[in-house]
This record gives sequence, C-alpha cells and structure tokens, in this order.
Amino acid sequence: MNIYWDSFKTFFKIGIFTLGGGYAMIPLIEEEVVNKKQWVSKDEMLDLIAVAQSCPGVFAINIATFIGYKLKKERGAIATTVGTALPSFLIILAIAIFFSQFKDNPYIAAIFRGIRPAVVALIAVPTFNLGRRAKLNRYTIWIPVVCALAIWALGVSPIYIILIAGVAGYFYGKVSKKDI
Repeated sequence: MNIYWDSFKTFFKIGIFTLGGGYAMIPLIEEEVVNKKQWVSKDEMLDLIAVAQSCPGVFAINIATFIGYKLKKERGAIATTVGTALPSFLIILAIAIFFSQFKDNPYIAAIFRGIRPAVVALIAVPTFNLGRRAKLNRYTIWIPVVCALAIWALGVSPIYIILIAGVAGYFYGKVSKKDI
C-alpha cells in the first residue's frame, strides 16, 4: 500500500474519532503508530511527545507532522498533517453551517455535558502513562507537580517552565554522562 495514503488514512481516522484535543489522541496514535504500524518505537514516541509539547502550535498537528516527516520527509509530513487536521476542519465547518439550528437544543446540551467527563479521562490516562514511561518515581514526581503549581497558582508562564526544564535537562545530561 502507498505509505502516503496509509499514513493519511491512519491520521484521518485518529483525527475523526478523537474528542478532547491532542492529548486525548495520544492513546490512539500510540496504538496505530507504535503497536500496529510500528512506524516508531515506544521510546521514539515519548521523545516525539516531548518535542511536540515544546513546539508552538497544535499538539496533535505537531506530533503528526513529526511522525510523517520521520516516515517520508516533507511529503510524509504533509500527508499526516492534512490527515490529522481535515476531520476537525470538516466537523467545525459542519457545526458552523448548522449551529443556529441546534444551539438551544436541550438534547445537544445534554450530550456535551455527558462527553465532558469522558474527555477528562481521555486526557488523564495518557498523562499518567507518560509519567510512568518518563520513569517518574517518588524522587522525581515533585518536578511536574512544582511546574504545574507554578503555572496554576503563581501564574508563571509555561514558556519559562519549558526553557528552564530544557536547560536543566541539558546540564543533567552532561553531568550524568560523566558519571557513566
């Protein structure tokens, strides 16, 4: 099968069946890209998630672009990016066209209220899985907790957190290589 068409279809399917944004897509992306297609390894996926989070832009688009680029350079990146973005575009377009007809419908409002807890779970599960794969333990769990509290309670910009974490990670890598 053509890798461009296969990657487009894979990411289109991921894009159409995911509610809750990029983080909710992580389990589906992992299942398709790591487990089924084996386009990237689990370790590569963890690295791609970290890089996609650090880059400006939409997380799901970033990760799709990186995976596509790894597969087939620029054309692969285009195929996966369009595959990821197209379902959301089409859904939002349909909603925009028909919004005035169902905006006050109590059944639609109830459906969205019912979806909210599921979306929270879809975001929470990959977060815990990422923490486990990142080898968080009782000695390192304080790092994401302090970062989250700094952002939430103190209003620290996430950009500063990312920059500080990048610099600290660089120096930690330099120090830990000397110990080996």
